[in-house]
Amino acid sequence: MTLLIAGAAGRHGATGNYAARLLLARGLPVRAFVRHDDDRAAELKALGADIVVGDLRDFDAVRPALDGVTGAYFTYPLAESLLEATTTFAAAGKQAGLQSIVNMSQITARPDHSSPAARQHWLAERVLDWSGIAVTHLRPPYFLENLITIASAATIRAEARIYLPYGNGRHAPIAGHDVSRVVAGVLADPATHQGKTYVPTGPASLSMAEQADVFSRELGRPVEYVDIPVERWRQMLSQVDGVSAYLIEHLSQVAETHQRGEQDMVTDVVETIGGAPPKSLATFIHENQAVFER
Repeated sequence: MTLLIAGAAGRHGATGNYAARLLLARGLPVRAFVRHDDDRAAELKALGADIVVGDLRDFDAVRPALDGVTGAYFTYPLAESLLEATTTFAAAGKQAGLQSIVNMSQITARPDHSSPAARQHWLAERVLDWSGIAVTHLRPPYFLENLITIASAATIRAEARIYLPYGNGRHAPIAGHDVSRVVAGVLADPATHQGKTYVPTGPASLSMAEQADVFSRELGRPVEYVDIPVERWRQMLSQVDGVSAYLIEHLSQVAETHQRGEQDMVTDVVETIGGAPPKSLATFIHENQAVFER
């Protein structure tokens, strides 16, 4: 029962890395597909993972990586090449006799969304469905890690403010590790989850003003949410290193749908499939307090 984890050295949310570690801890054989043979790959190798280096868009790299693999986790960055990578993975998996796939999608995936990335995720789901391989789709909302990597850590430190264009809309942010527990649970028992789409969420749906209140309590100083126009956020994101125009367009369009409450839901997926309740925002802030402190 060899399991392949794509994106096993990924950084944002690190769902592939966490999933590989969880499965290795269960004593399951793991093949970690990574883009670069770096320190993160070396750590997984030391834990017992078989390391394969390659590009998920390269059939000649993906196809041999799937030899002897029964189940796989597929995740890919928010980039324009998602459909190419997904189709490559599906074709290679079909040829290799892959039995099951857990696919990382997103809560906004639908054919008529204003975000090109959201539409691509919906199409990527359909490609995997049509492959004939048993597929389970995961559609999480915003990750808690977004509060560090994209949204707020710097302004919370410097100004005690969170600048976002989310209005009064609510969502239940989820930790990458909690998503990975769902991934591991599905891979360990794929038949139960075949053909299903799950929305794993955090434990509470909160507006950004309510999230600012949680920051205030945990940091022991007032933190304010400042609702800004989407266009201003576009400008702010354009100043962040590594944030592409494609990602900026996605985040901006999703912000507008967030204002309308499209992410306002709470599910028991993490506890039911992952085996324990999801991490709260308060716990996440406490664990990362040094990042948010002045």
